[in-house]
Amino acid sequence: MIDVDTAIATAVKTGKVSFGANSAIQSARTGKAKMIVLASNCPSEIRGDIEYYCKLSNIPLLVYTGSSTDLAAVCGKPFLISALTIREPGDSEILKLAEKEQEESYGGSE
Repeated sequence: MIDVDTAIATAVKTGKVSFGANSAIQSARTGKAKMIVLASNCPSEIRGDIEYYCKLSNIPLLVYTGSSTDLAAVCGKPFLISALTIREPGDSEILKLAEKEQEESYGGSE
C-alpha cells in the first residue's frame, strides 16, 4: 500500500510540481500535467473546472482527504494549497496510486 502523504512529499521534493488552482486549470487544459491533487475543501467552482478539464485531457485526479492546510503541511509549504499539479513525479510512486484509484472507480478486475 502506497502512503499518499509520503508519495506527495516525495513528488514535491524530487519531481516538478506547481501549486495553485490557476496553475492546475492551465495544466489540465493543455494536458501538461501527469496528475492533479485537490484538497478536500477546494472551492466547488474551481473543483468543477479542474474535474472537467482533467476528464477532457485524460489526466488522473486525486482528491486528498485532508484540507488545504493539511496538504500544505505535507508539501512543507507555509501557505494553503488547494490544488497541486504534478508535472514530473520524480522518485514518487504517486502515479501508481492514481492507476489503482482509477481501477477501483471503474471496477477493475482482481
